[in-house]
Amino acid sequence: MNELLAQHTAFFKELVGSERFSTGTSHRELHVRDISAHHGSLPAGVIFPVTTDEVAKILAFCYGNDIPMTPWGAGTSTEGNPVPVCGGLVIDLTLMNRVIAIRPADLQADVEPGVLRKELNRQAGQFGLFFPPDPGADATIGGMIANNASGVQTVKYGATRDNVLRLVAVLPHGEVIHTGCKAPKSSSGYDLTRLFIGSEGTLGIVTEITVKLSGIPALRMAATIQFPDLASASQAVGILIGSGLGPAALELLPPGLICLMNREKGLGLAEVPTLFCEFHGSSDPVIEETAALARELCEECGAVGFRHASDEAGRTALWRARHEAWETIHRAHPGLESLIVDAAVPISAYPEMVVFAQSAVDRAGVIGYVFGHAGDGNLHVVLVGDIRDESAWAKLEAVNHAIVEEAIRKDGTCTGEHGIGIGKRKFMPLEHGASYEWMRRIKTLFDPKGLMNPGKIF
Repeated sequence: MNELLAQHTAFFKELVGSERFSTGTSHRELHVRDISAHHGSLPAGVIFPVTTDEVAKILAFCYGNDIPMTPWGAGTSTEGNPVPVCGGLVIDLTLMNRVIAIRPADLQADVEPGVLRKELNRQAGQFGLFFPPDPGADATIGGMIANNASGVQTVKYGATRDNVLRLVAVLPHGEVIHTGCKAPKSSSGYDLTRLFIGSEGTLGIVTEITVKLSGIPALRMAATIQFPDLASASQAVGILIGSGLGPAALELLPPGLICLMNREKGLGLAEVPTLFCEFHGSSDPVIEETAALARELCEECGAVGFRHASDEAGRTALWRARHEAWETIHRAHPGLESLIVDAAVPISAYPEMVVFAQSAVDRAGVIGYVFGHAGDGNLHVVLVGDIRDESAWAKLEAVNHAIVEEAIRKDGTCTGEHGIGIGKRKFMPLEHGASYEWMRRIKTLFDPKGLMNPGKIF
């Protein structure tokens, strides 16, 4: 649906006013793609609700009038997750951006879905607290819930799913429900909260969230550890995880990516396979002892260099460069698009998976950077090519398929954190088998007309 009827437009304008509803071309074009290479269908209109009641009325009206609905956050997804594929109405939640309450005694915050991650942490930081999931991008909390986002600190603090207690959600036909509670734990019935987390807006729209907060560590130590090859670097990951040192972040970066980071950020890092690590502690002696043991363990795995620092400026520069890896790759290859592999495997399979991925890239003769959140087995391969050249792009897709299929053979997944969206739908039957049909049945139960973010996951 690329055009709304006059009665549709009149209803939306009466509900939210002309300033929060638009059928203008510029607004519509801003909501036709995220940061990925996936393009959607131009929506018929964009609406900006500010309350749960408005969301409920919008959804009820759309459902009664067979208008496809696509929720939208910050647009930082990498698989076309919020991209409308059937036109219809985009429901932009960025104006629902209140931090409703921060409750330090409970280590919790109540927020609306349009709150940006960095803004939540700015306000929580006044109480010595923070929201740990860190996907790098300044995503909205609602978008992080839709994708079950994680990031560099998942190995210590868990993904978004592990840091959410309670939701208010509006179902496709407009009914408002509450899931979960504010108690630290519950054994009461089915866990509907976690059903919504990772559902990519296909079951409804979340309008209020209670998240867990954690205390900001007293001290943080960042380390860079160099290895002669990717295999030995990957093997060190399992050793560090099993050592009891409790790394807060554990990232693997290849020489090619470090070269780009050095060129752009002037980091001066050795251009060899490298682990970026972070450890949290309560005192300098604890941090130094942790660093010494980590160095010893890594040298037993063949490490050829180890550098650590606790100063905030150096640590921040290091992690900023890692967070901007995707953007750095894009800037290094102007005019080309990227296809991002996001597979994850058990930690024990990670070394083999890294070697397999690098070999697949090399055999295909394509541009590809193999790195990832090594601490939780999440492998990223950013493949770069000209999407207008069908044969060249087909090579990237073949590498993508080969890596994902190998990950699934190793009891892994096609996506560790980016979600299914448009790009990974093709892998769902392979990964889930008969369970995929039960997912479809759940979707149909919530959304029998298939109007809620259609074309995603299924």
